[in-house]
Amino acid sequence: MKPRSNKPGAKNIVGSKVVAFRNERKIKQRDFLAQLQVLGLDISATSLSRLEGQYRLVHDFEVVILAKALGITTDQLLKEQ
Repeated sequence: MKPRSNKPGAKNIVGSKVVAFRNERKIKQRDFLAQLQVLGLDISATSLSRLEGQYRLVHDFEVVILAKALGITTDQLLKEQ
């Protein structure tokens, strides 16, 4: 996937952390999408991209699944930097 050229949005606080943790674990976005689907979160590549770019709101149940897929706690996604 090409690097984001627009500055981040302001619709969520977890998107940039999802990207950071995903990259830290060397998980490609398409592989991450597959993990999310296995865990019950059916999300499109476009929606995940918008979530990561902070252009999309994130539901509470999505935060739980995102954290589980990344092997982290919800606190790690929600705490301010």
